[in-house]
Amino acid sequence: MRRNLRSILLFLLAAVLLAGTAFADTGPKPQLAVKVVSGPEEPYYLDLLAEGKGGNGLSQEERDALDQDMLSALLSAVPEGWHACVTEGTGVPIWGELTSEDGVHTFGYVGVPETYRILVVTQSGEVWMSETLERKVLQASATLDWAAGTVKVPPVWVGYVLQFLAALVPTLVIEGVLLLVFGFQWKRSWRAFLLVNLVTQGALAVFMSFHIIRDGLGWWFLILIVPAEVVIALVEAGLYRKLLQGRSRARAFAYGLTANAASALLGWYLAEPVWRWIVTIC
Repeated sequence: MRRNLRSILLFLLAAVLLAGTAFADTGPKPQLAVKVVSGPEEPYYLDLLAEGKGGNGLSQEERDALDQDMLSALLSAVPEGWHACVTEGTGVPIWGELTSEDGVHTFGYVGVPETYRILVVTQSGEVWMSETLERKVLQASATLDWAAGTVKVPPVWVGYVLQFLAALVPTLVIEGVLLLVFGFQWKRSWRAFLLVNLVTQGALAVFMSFHIIRDGLGWWFLILIVPAEVVIALVEAGLYRKLLQGRSRARAFAYGLTANAASALLGWYLAEPVWRWIVTIC
């Protein structure tokens, strides 16, 4: 068992180091989720609008796959001086969803504009466009009430809470599973487990808010996040060594390092779908 745990630890630590360059691209990116409530009872397209001239939009093949009348109505409704971000492109990479089965249209990557409008066209030809809105955090959300014809953008603090949950939930799941893998009993360990994660992940969330979520990403991302992850891994491992019971202190320390390596490796990839789910239920 000890040999297996050592192998798991070494594998995860090596994976984190090898994935370092990937983290620079899979970490938090500009993102906007538009949740439609009381939506149209007919098919519709929803796109973001940004000021200026677009470029590098949908390919011809992608355009051919759309309803041509709805596509034409959408493009015709774009006001002068603006462009449709997904349909016409922004000049820099962006991905988004013109349609959505659950009512949440997610737009992501570096092309998501800070100042935007929401444009909706329906199959019957109805057109609706919002006033100019502003994305004040890196990953933001807006709720479009179709029946009322209104858009609500939550306060900035709500955006931070959503991002905190999107980072915390995957961490708790990953590290909770590994807690059991290392042989610790949940009934005896859950208080220490939650306390340590809330303290350390709370500190990381504050760090992320002020240095990444507020200012966006740059090539300096790894310079900031890697030392922060190392510090948190050592702090958590030390706390687990003192607080976890039922196994040796060495095993508790090894669990802390392994759990942090796993959550660092997988958390970035899970954060976006978890964030989308949180926006869906809020």
